[in-house]
Amino acid sequence: MVEGLQRRVIAPPSADSPLPPPHRCAAGRIMVMRFKSRFLVDLLLRRTEAAGGFAAILAKGDDTSGTILVQCSDRGEPGPLLERRFGPDGEYIWEDVGPGEAKDDESWKNYQERRRNADPDLWIVELDIADAPRLVAEWAALT
Repeated sequence: MVEGLQRRVIAPPSADSPLPPPHRCAAGRIMVMRFKSRFLVDLLLRRTEAAGGFAAILAKGDDTSGTILVQCSDRGEPGPLLERRFGPDGEYIWEDVGPGEAKDDESWKNYQERRRNADPDLWIVELDIADAPRLVAEWAALT
């Protein structure tokens, strides 16, 4: 141990030591810290690669607040297309979106192109790993 430095252990919150009250803005609304989209995409890329999969950014969106669309596949076979959106309670949720029942590359590309034209801040990330939706769910739980 380096002289003068002490190790500090931070215990998780419990009933004995509750979390501090949330911050409120001038209008009295609760303010929630949100991670930047670029940080979240980088985290997803690293977690995928650490799990032995392949991840790539197909379209780069706004670094701060762009919507994230994840194209899941397993050994090149298309899987669900997941989008991170705001739910009715103001929290983020993941929804299976996409071109419906059609799973061919052409319908996926058309859907992504339409979405990108409608929202230029959209991030499109491709994951090629077994059980990609599970990895996205684990990643979402961290954020």
